[in-house]
Amino acid sequence: MRLLPYLRANASFLTAGAMLTFLSSFGQTYFISLFAGEVRTSFELSHGAWGGIYMVGTMASAALMIWAGGLTDLFRVRVLAPIVLGGLAAACLAMAFNPWVWALPFIVFALRFFGQGMCSHIAVIAMARWFVATRGRALSIASLGFAMGEALVPMAVVAAMSMMAWQNLWVMGAIVCIAAIPILSRLLAQERTPASHADSDISVGMSGRHWRRMEALRHPLFWCMVPAVLGPAAFNTAFFFHQVHVSEIKGLEHLVFVSFFPLYTAVGITSMVLSGWALDRLGTARLTPFYQLPMVAAFLTFAFTQSAGGLALGFVFLGMTSGANSTLPNAFWAEFYGTAHIGSIKSMATAVMVLGSAIGPGLTGLLIDLGVGIETQFIGVAMFFVATTLLMAFGITRAARDIPSAVTASDLRTRQP
Repeated sequence: MRLLPYLRANASFLTAGAMLTFLSSFGQTYFISLFAGEVRTSFELSHGAWGGIYMVGTMASAALMIWAGGLTDLFRVRVLAPIVLGGLAAACLAMAFNPWVWALPFIVFALRFFGQGMCSHIAVIAMARWFVATRGRALSIASLGFAMGEALVPMAVVAAMSMMAWQNLWVMGAIVCIAAIPILSRLLAQERTPASHADSDISVGMSGRHWRRMEALRHPLFWCMVPAVLGPAAFNTAFFFHQVHVSEIKGLEHLVFVSFFPLYTAVGITSMVLSGWALDRLGTARLTPFYQLPMVAAFLTFAFTQSAGGLALGFVFLGMTSGANSTLPNAFWAEFYGTAHIGSIKSMATAVMVLGSAIGPGLTGLLIDLGVGIETQFIGVAMFFVATTLLMAFGITRAARDIPSAVTASDLRTRQP
């Protein structure tokens, strides 16, 4: 189907997915970190204390995702999304009005769980379940919400902080989340239940069947993918978390570093769209093993360059994998394990991803304190992504033999419940 007719036929579902990925911004590291200085000043916290609070809250949210992610196999998006957005709004209000330092880990937990965790999880599971033949295209379009959040929200917040108290911005975030609830309900008025999708929109996995979570955990392919899921979350987050330090050791102004963010976002969007297009034609088995190779080039470039041009080139490579990471892994779980229980299986991957975003900054910061320079670490990170590529290639090549040769289901169009 051509793009414009495709968008018209599926506008409500794609818009709902993009809204959820955009609203996840309020629980993402790039948003919360904008208020790090104000939070530390308000509660008299050191960098280490705030980092520890952030890590504890994030790790707790990863643990809960293991259970909560499976709810997408049982309930409609229009049932789950209002609850999640209500929780995210409450977390935003708690951050705005909280007077107690002991409550910060709980607030960070709620922001990370409802924002980065559940908003993202619900959106990608919905796209993977609702669309089969055009799953890659749907994921790439819905994932534009991530890119829009990264590109627009930080600039808007930094500009607004010069005009109002930082707490007011969290109140505004809560208002946005609440306002989105009736819009999502309207967009998904014709949504069907996950169970009915499993019956009528069949997308089976390996061996021509739908896999359950415990079966997936016992299969070696899942564990071949775990490092690949953890890596981008851990080391992308760590790279941006230490951006001031990286700028200093490169002898560049921090403003120069930040000026490459639009380039990173543009490359990420392009890679996201192209990977979605390629996915629908070639499948995840052919593409997924190699999509992290640009990360190898990125971190080797960051390790050795001392120029602004070299840093820009590193951002290009980083954006290539970041964009593809929004489509390929999310489609991978559905293609290899089927869609009937995709929520509970993908929740394990989401938990690994959230855990990675907690481990990365803490691990790299600890190594810096121990005298291991960030540039040396970047070489190690590049070698890590070489290893993940080899592991993915090994696991996927073996498992792809069991993938059904033909797709037996059609895309979700506008249907009656």
